Amino acid sequence: MASGPHRPGFYVGVLIAGFIGGGALTALLRQTLPESAARTFFTSTWTASFGPVSADLLVISFTLGPVGLHVSLLSLLGVVVAYLIARSLF
Repeated sequence: MASGPHRPGFYVGVLIAGFIGGGALTALLRQTLPESAARTFFTSTWTASFGPVSADLLVISFTLGPVGLHVSLLSLLGVVVAYLIARSLF
């Protein structure tokens, strides 16, 4: 079993924390910044999505989706900051 900060759960946690922090910062700047080129640059998002995915298992059937990931410059910056903080703590 892997130990230390190099286990996969560590990196998944850092990604989740970074995307949540960056997404919150993006939402905050959308509300507080006046309409300008800087607001458009920092708060524009790119969306990757897939779905819906259906599964029919004879006894149960379900549909998942569509699932999307909204990525912005500030969410990527949030991932970098979260990684640097986590690396300094662990």
